[in-house]
Amino acid sequence: MAGRIKDEDIALVRERTPIADVIGEYLQLRNAGGGSLKGLCPFHDEKSPSFNVTPAKNLYYCFGCGEGGDVISFVQKMDSLSFVEAVEALARQTGITLRYEEGGRSTPRRDEGKRQRLLNAHRAAAEFYAEQLLSPGAVTARQFLDERGFNRVHAEQFGLGFAPAGWQNLVDHLRRQGFTDAELIEGGLASQGRRGAYDRFRNRLLWPVREVTGEVVGFGARKLDASEDGPKYLNSPESPIFHKGRLLYGLDLAKREISRKGEAVIVEGYTDVMACHEAGVTTAVATCGTSFGEDHLKILRRMLLGRSNQGGRVVFTFDGDKAGQKAAVRAFAEEHGFTSETFVAVQPDGLDPCDLRLQHGPQAVVDLVGGASPLYEFMIRTIVEGYDLSTAESRIAALDAAAPVVASIRDEGVRRTYGKNLDRWLGLMDEAFVLRRVRQHMGQGRGRPGAPNPNAAAPASTPDAREAPYDLRDPSVQRERQALKLAIQQPNLAAGFDALGEEDFTVPQHQAVLRIIRDRGGVSSVADPQHWPISLREAAPNELQRDFVTRLGVEEIEFYGELDGHYTRELLSTIKTHSINRRESNLKSELHRLDPASQAEEHNRVFTELMQLNQQKRALKESGIEGM
Repeated sequence: MAGRIKDEDIALVRERTPIADVIGEYLQLRNAGGGSLKGLCPFHDEKSPSFNVTPAKNLYYCFGCGEGGDVISFVQKMDSLSFVEAVEALARQTGITLRYEEGGRSTPRRDEGKRQRLLNAHRAAAEFYAEQLLSPGAVTARQFLDERGFNRVHAEQFGLGFAPAGWQNLVDHLRRQGFTDAELIEGGLASQGRRGAYDRFRNRLLWPVREVTGEVVGFGARKLDASEDGPKYLNSPESPIFHKGRLLYGLDLAKREISRKGEAVIVEGYTDVMACHEAGVTTAVATCGTSFGEDHLKILRRMLLGRSNQGGRVVFTFDGDKAGQKAAVRAFAEEHGFTSETFVAVQPDGLDPCDLRLQHGPQAVVDLVGGASPLYEFMIRTIVEGYDLSTAESRIAALDAAAPVVASIRDEGVRRTYGKNLDRWLGLMDEAFVLRRVRQHMGQGRGRPGAPNPNAAAPASTPDAREAPYDLRDPSVQRERQALKLAIQQPNLAAGFDALGEEDFTVPQHQAVLRIIRDRGGVSSVADPQHWPISLREAAPNELQRDFVTRLGVEEIEFYGELDGHYTRELLSTIKTHSINRRESNLKSELHRLDPASQAEEHNRVFTELMQLNQQKRALKESGIEGM
């Protein structure tokens, strides 16, 4: 095995790699005076910038969390690399050839490190697929692009490729370049068969998914022959380099424009990203087969410099159908970092940006984004439109459904304005009455509702409201209910569920179901998933709980993207994190009330519990719920 990198080469990497340029790939930096730059820290959540970069010293430091170092340590932390892997990645970007010491002399590097090997394999795969797109066998792929208004220039801009039919085209190609079957399988480029590795993607049009730095880490693939088996869209699986919950397709191309314009546009598909960029909306990105989540929010907040970025906005575009409306509701439930700066653009005729550009021209895409409505307005109007406003009773019902959304607005002036608008949209002609109703919801502590049902004609009479003695608009309750449905309906996907305890659920009904599952041995003991829901129902101690288990066993599991282990891990991890946060808040309040001198023993106990919770949170962040 080769020795360490020569010290002079490490020094050369530090010297020739401008730290501001590297960090600027991940977050927006602004002049802070005195030769320093400032931005939002990527290592902890904050709303005002405390992360400082000093280019003259090639160093960074966060005054909020204490993280600091040089350009190498920054890349290590951001990309989860070893020291050697970080140096190698920076050397590649700056064109420096590294030398390694072994036995007192320089030698070529023989052990590149797992991450770099997987990145190299993906780079080679992307080049192979791009060449195949020009081959005679890719005529169907080129026709697919042509029908959507894309040509060779667009394909090259986004690095599109074609996976030919056959089982080992890519595998054979990469074997000849020195990559092993184990590497190709671990990286998600190949699958394991009885006779060895075979190509994961076959007869599909491919979009390379890149990190913000431009490195290819995975692929999104579209089936071209409807008669073939397999899903219409297929993404790379989770791997050491591909984490779809932390990736945004097109971000490598859009990052500078996002920072410059103070705008990010979230679309639903890869072709939508291409259509937006071609139309001039060069801030468009998309998720990679998963819902838009908190990690995506954090990435964009850093680039937009958070709430202090005046005029900055995030625009979600959704189809005008019910599925698009549900996606907008989910975005509202997840939205924590942008509030009044978040907008929604919905095309009434249901066209996505790709079809909109094709049928009405590029300007229609620009107009769609430019005419986006504030997220709060969209949510309130969506709720109101779900009611028949011809009677006084239905108008009051609509008011009670929409008032919690207005009550959740933090800014008093904005909240009052939306209250007046709500009165006008309902036709009540009594602003004072509507504002009083909003204040009542604030007093009830509803706070920020999660995902109100925009299609409910009368919330009090919906099936959910009849059987659930709790507020289904509460995001925490929604997540818990989703987790229980997964544990009952899809126990094979809910491996981390057994790590949850009663303290992680906020309502007694959910805790009761958890106890039933636990008494039956937990999801890890399930040998017959088909009979599992029935066995849980039979184990319920009373008719009320039997009915509740039955309902959870048949209710639709609401998800966006792929219902897989990644989605489940994200959901369970969020539940656990919120549970820890609740207990942490309670302990801090208790600690504040204790006198450290006269109540030293109790004070130390609470302090120790706080530290233990903090350790749990760190462990959860590093390894996920399965690692707890």
